[in-house]
Amino acid sequence: MTLPGSSTASVSDGIGLRSARGPALLAMLLATFLIGMSAWVISTAIPSIVADIGGFASFPWLFSVYLLTMTVTVPVFSKLADTIGRKRLLMFGIVVFILGSVLCGLAWDMPSLIAFRIVQALGGGSIQLLALTVIGDLYTREERARIQGYLAVTLATASVVGPAVGGVFAMLDAWRLVFLINLPLGILTAWLVHRNIHEQLERRRHRIDYPGAVLITGALTLIMLGLLEGGDAWEWTSPISIGLFAVGGVLMMAFLVRERYAAEPIIPLPLFRRRLVVVLAVLGVMMGAIMVGLTAFAPTYLQISAGISPVWAGVAVAAMAIGLPVASALAARLYLRWGLWPTTVLGAVATFAGAAGLAACASFPSPWIVALCAAVIGIGFGFTTVPGLVAVQESVSWDQRGVVTGLVTFFRSLGQAIGVAVLGAVAKSVLDTGPSGQQDPSVVLTASTAVFVVVAGFALVHLVAAFGMPRGRRVPSSHVSSRRASAEGLRP
Repeated sequence: MTLPGSSTASVSDGIGLRSARGPALLAMLLATFLIGMSAWVISTAIPSIVADIGGFASFPWLFSVYLLTMTVTVPVFSKLADTIGRKRLLMFGIVVFILGSVLCGLAWDMPSLIAFRIVQALGGGSIQLLALTVIGDLYTREERARIQGYLAVTLATASVVGPAVGGVFAMLDAWRLVFLINLPLGILTAWLVHRNIHEQLERRRHRIDYPGAVLITGALTLIMLGLLEGGDAWEWTSPISIGLFAVGGVLMMAFLVRERYAAEPIIPLPLFRRRLVVVLAVLGVMMGAIMVGLTAFAPTYLQISAGISPVWAGVAVAAMAIGLPVASALAARLYLRWGLWPTTVLGAVATFAGAAGLAACASFPSPWIVALCAAVIGIGFGFTTVPGLVAVQESVSWDQRGVVTGLVTFFRSLGQAIGVAVLGAVAKSVLDTGPSGQQDPSVVLTASTAVFVVVAGFALVHLVAAFGMPRGRRVPSSHVSSRRASAEGLRP
């Protein structure tokens, strides 16, 4: 049973899994876990996959196309969620994700596996966005802040369970189960959504901006592809790289012009006149870049510079997954008591402290130092993400909640792509000049130190942006009242 999504301000039955909204919450948590685990589970199974179907030179595309597809589809899915409704789009995403997972499990070579990962990511992008949006519909501002703790714990669990499950399947020489395990989990999620999420939409004719959807998808695809593969598959100054960014920029400019005149734009440009949205965009980009610096570069730094095993290197970085849910639960209370600005700034200070500490101690490689810094960064992320998401969802009407939630997700993914490009270029510039090759501990130590210094720079920008958050306990909103919006929300 579910309660009115946008009208819960007048209803309070508790927020736990045993409450009236508990089954709907369980469906969203399982959907979140499904996507979170799928992002992590493949990492430890790569050697087994390559040993079976080959394609070692191409395996990084398994991650690139997944991130690329999920990112470029967010704006379109965000608008569709506000147009055709949450439930139908969520069910579509689950079905596509299951289909993509089954196809991945049946892949016969690396190119086919990469192609099927695109299908999987197409469904995953919809699920990830809709889970956050539905929770925004189901709960009030105060309740939503507390629910973020449930989400943070779910994602943290997925980040720990995913690599472990992938490692087990790899040891059993059954890497296909890495993808096929999504079949029963996906079916269970779909059943829970079908049974417990009920939606009543206002029947009116929508004018979907198809040209805008094509322009934004094309622009983001080219720009993201240039960021992810630049400096690796081709040089930054090569004609391919320049062409990707040039055409992508032209398409983006065309999209912005189109959105000014579209009856129902994919992304309402007036949203960017609001300080909250702009600050969240900067915070999201910096957060994504910082996360890449920690998760992508710290394990290699520990393995080669400190000589520890991949397992312990992964455990050290996973400390971030411990700090984040703890801080998220506490951030909900502090946000409701102190307001948006103090809570966000506190988180940004913690993020900068962790990143600066990692850069300062990089010359002394130790899993304990990395784990401590990762935990502090995770705490900082918990304090910055929860208040911002709750505030921006509260500040808009039902028919824009999907868009603003999508923007938060999009800018974080964009930050990951920027982080891959910038930090990869920094590391490569050092490794290429090393006299003893890329595997020499001293060269890797120097390259990692340079990377962590840049990460600290990202954290400094993150901190400065946090000071721009609106002050006051509640963010000014322009949305209709909760009772009026209930006609468009989720119902029992």
